[in-house]
Amino acid sequence: MFKRSFLGFGVSEGRMGRFLVACMALGFAALVAAGVAAGWSTAQNERHTRDVNHTYEVELAIGRARVLTEQSETARRGYVLTAKPVYLATYRAAMRALPATLDRLAMQTRDNPRQQRNLAMLRQSIDDLSRQREVTIALTGNGESARAVTVFQGESNARRMLVLRARADAMVAEEQRLLAQRDAAQQSSVRIFYATLAIAGLLVILVAIASLLTVRRYTRDLATSRDALRDFADTLEEQVEERTADLTRANEEIQRFAYIVSHDLRSPLVNVMGFTAELESATTEIGALIDRAEATAPELVTEDARLAAREDLPEAIRFIRTSTQKMDRLINAILKLSREGRRVIAPQRLDVTAMVETIAASLQTQIEQRGATLAIDAPLPGLVSDRLAIEQIFSNLIENAVKYLSPDRPGHIVVRGKTHGKRVTFEFEDNGRGIAPNDHQRVFDLFRRAGNQDQPGEGIGLAHVRALAYRLGGVIDVTSELGRGTTFRLNLPKIFVDPTTAATREPQQ
Repeated sequence: MFKRSFLGFGVSEGRMGRFLVACMALGFAALVAAGVAAGWSTAQNERHTRDVNHTYEVELAIGRARVLTEQSETARRGYVLTAKPVYLATYRAAMRALPATLDRLAMQTRDNPRQQRNLAMLRQSIDDLSRQREVTIALTGNGESARAVTVFQGESNARRMLVLRARADAMVAEEQRLLAQRDAAQQSSVRIFYATLAIAGLLVILVAIASLLTVRRYTRDLATSRDALRDFADTLEEQVEERTADLTRANEEIQRFAYIVSHDLRSPLVNVMGFTAELESATTEIGALIDRAEATAPELVTEDARLAAREDLPEAIRFIRTSTQKMDRLINAILKLSREGRRVIAPQRLDVTAMVETIAASLQTQIEQRGATLAIDAPLPGLVSDRLAIEQIFSNLIENAVKYLSPDRPGHIVVRGKTHGKRVTFEFEDNGRGIAPNDHQRVFDLFRRAGNQDQPGEGIGLAHVRALAYRLGGVIDVTSELGRGTTFRLNLPKIFVDPTTAATREPQQ
């Protein structure tokens, strides 16, 4: 029940995590949108401010041109009526300043075709008015004031000034129209900004509420699971002890069963081997009888009897003897494995380098016969473990490396080791035949052999090695390439810990 609820909690936790990530992403997106909207609104405000300032500058330029026009007209009238030079000077100063003002106005409205047309007509009106003014100014300057006044009174000056004022008013109205459009666009951008800000704020609030509710629910579920886990932990030690006891009993039953089966199989096997010996003796007697019969009464011996006595019976007995010998070896292997399972592990401090050197010395004859070399990457890491088990593991692995060297090249075997934390890894590398990929795991199975079966063996060596490694708290695996070589890796605890007592036995000196 707890397992199902815990697994269910794990799924909920994963979903909760994804939901919180989605909420964070949505909130972040909302904040980014608000930031983008703020930046866009700021840019729009700056643009609107520039446009408003430009409008005011254009209006000022139009007003300046109007003032200069009015000022010059007033000064011209004063000069015509009084012939005083001061009025003429004022007129000339105003007319000199007017072209620059119009040029500035043209630059400011160069992107507005309507204003450019208004400005062109304004220039034309000012030019026509200037020509009429010059006539009256010339007459006054020549002393013909009366005539100048008559010309002044007869010209259509008032109408021209009205046209000039109308042109200026049209230009101001155009700027006011543009300003109204820009104000409307500004108001629209402000509304969009506030709407985006409101939506982003609402999303952030919703995300915060959803995240808060999710975390609250997760915290509640976590508290419930913690209580269940605490209850489970209270009984965990008892359950582990029960399971360990069950596994120990099961292992003992399996070992006892293997011992009984192998022992019971040996009895009939001994009988078969005994009767096979008797059959072999009887076959010898029958063969001798056939020989005497052929010598004294050959007509009594048939061809079938001769073949049965001299070929069929000996061949059958050889097959029986070979099979019983193989069965005897297999039963001995099972007995050996069962005895190893019942043997008490006695850890002690081991000099692994000296142990490997001893094993290499015992195999030196075989190594020399195969023209191989065995290198030990000394010093090898030391162990606190069972001496007999470690010797059997190392002997099997080194002997296998020697046995399955390739005849096509000089053999080379390397034994190395390294320590990592509380564990030690030993490598047994050779350049022998190699193992096919689909046999990498099967070579550790009982009675399973890989590759060409040209070497003696029953297929129990690597199975025995793996069983011993497991008993010592280790694992073994293999990497190999067919035709290139093999490397067995043995991983063991640096100090053996008895799993039944969870304590290290006192090392034997």
